[in-house]
Amino acid sequence: MSASYEAAVLGHWGGQSDGAHDLGHLRRVWTNCRRIAADEPADLEVLEAAAFFHDLVNLPRTSPDRARASVLSAEAAIRWLRAQDFAEGKLEAVYHAIAAHSFSAGIAPVTAEARILQDADRLDALGAIGIARMFHVAGAMGALLFDADDPLATGRALDDRRFSLDHLQTKLLTLAATMQTAAGRRMAVERSQWMLGFRDRLLAEIQ
Repeated sequence: MSASYEAAVLGHWGGQSDGAHDLGHLRRVWTNCRRIAADEPADLEVLEAAAFFHDLVNLPRTSPDRARASVLSAEAAIRWLRAQDFAEGKLEAVYHAIAAHSFSAGIAPVTAEARILQDADRLDALGAIGIARMFHVAGAMGALLFDADDPLATGRALDDRRFSLDHLQTKLLTLAATMQTAAGRRMAVERSQWMLGFRDRLLAEIQ
């Protein structure tokens, strides 16, 4: 089903996607879902649909409706899936998994599929791909790479809207503690450690 899901997403986006939330991101999240589900029993049919449609409505970070993007995505996904005769009894599970995946939505995941999708999506914000996405998004928002005078914010307030590197401390390095599954937590800790190593190397090169 992945190919038809991808086609539907591209049609909905109408060519308007960003480098941090593109088909590559959806494919990586689905891969992460399968890796976690190997240790966490779940309905893969629900997970696949949720993984590919979780960013169906991708609003700009400056949008006042940004926190509702996951719910809007869930609503749009259910409309499409129902029109394709997706199993009616599984639509609620798909809806909840998509709605609860978002960091900003603040919806607690209560099913295995929702917990796995949330972890899978957050894993894509960590490790080498997480670093790449962080700088991509920050650059698009006009942020600097880091504060040249105080890169670790030892004498100033963190501000990830001005300095990309600050985002590690304000959000990304906190994600491992939020993981819902044991497998997701293991992968998040490993990726977080790699990010700390990257930061150490960056500091060594600029100081």
